[in-house]
Amino acid sequence: MKAVRFHAQGDLRVEDLDEPTVGPGEVKLKVEWCGLCGTDLHEYTAGPIFVPTRDAPHAVTGESAPVVLGHEFSGRVVECGEEVARVSRGDNVAVEPLVRDNTCNACQRGLYNVCDNVGFHGLSGGGGGLSEYTVVPEFMVHRLPDGMSTEIGALIEPIAVGWHAVQQANFRAGQTALVVGAGPIGLVTVLALEAAGARWVAVSEMADARKKKAEQFGADLVLDPQEDDVAAKVHELTGGGVDAAFECTGKKSTLETAVHSARRHGVVCNVAIWEQPTELRMNDLVFTEVALTSSLAYAHDFPAVLAAVQDGRIDASQLITARIDLEDVVRGGFEELVDNKDQHVKILVRP
Repeated sequence: MKAVRFHAQGDLRVEDLDEPTVGPGEVKLKVEWCGLCGTDLHEYTAGPIFVPTRDAPHAVTGESAPVVLGHEFSGRVVECGEEVARVSRGDNVAVEPLVRDNTCNACQRGLYNVCDNVGFHGLSGGGGGLSEYTVVPEFMVHRLPDGMSTEIGALIEPIAVGWHAVQQANFRAGQTALVVGAGPIGLVTVLALEAAGARWVAVSEMADARKKKAEQFGADLVLDPQEDDVAAKVHELTGGGVDAAFECTGKKSTLETAVHSARRHGVVCNVAIWEQPTELRMNDLVFTEVALTSSLAYAHDFPAVLAAVQDGRIDASQLITARIDLEDVVRGGFEELVDNKDQHVKILVRP
């Protein structure tokens, strides 16, 4: 079968690999669509970051680079191992790709997204969505509702990231929010906020293409920090700040914007993965009693996201900005994102 493997920074190869075999409790999938994620792009341009290296193989998969990439994907079940009960051959599924050990304290408490040995199918070894076939544990698959396409099924994973962030902020219908950064994660957070019944959502973003996307995705106001005092404007329009601010950029200045835009007793939720340490004036939290929390991936969120997409609260189709074949994944996918990242939300790959 054809598959895309990460070997090293800037070194992705479309290779011929043996088809994986299914074991007890596992499901073999014919991959239908796989989205390219910012995490994949970071591996290509600066990795290995999350991809395990030869001197530190992943604790659960036991694998290290080269590994198959792709963790935002859907597929059709082609074979089920013994003991599989929730899906059957022919079912279309979305994949929740979190690799976990199922034995640590976090997993025992149901917090598998913060497992001591957390990883991703499609980053940490064991296969991935940028391949014709892959095998995953049954707990990773969620059957798509009748009538939902596999294209949309491949978008459930990124939407779940925004959905989980909104849950982490304890956001409630009728509240107000600011999303700092309108990249793919910022945009899915906007979609999740709209689905949660937000009364007013503002977005802070500098790139023109992303500002337009934020408007299209339903933001009530888009501010440019190069031109606007975002926090002051938010306080003016809300009468004291937003109920929740979501930091989706990973920069000191944007985190400060989020903190300063929250109301007294509001919430700031960090969704970004940071490349460098940062500083924060803790008294900005202390003297406002703003709560700072964080969000990593998702846990127990896929069923709710599938329901929200199925009943129309979330229009997932607007996330798709391009579709390409697996053979074109380097030039038409990764290099396209390097050259024109602001023009894209989600490039889907058809293995």
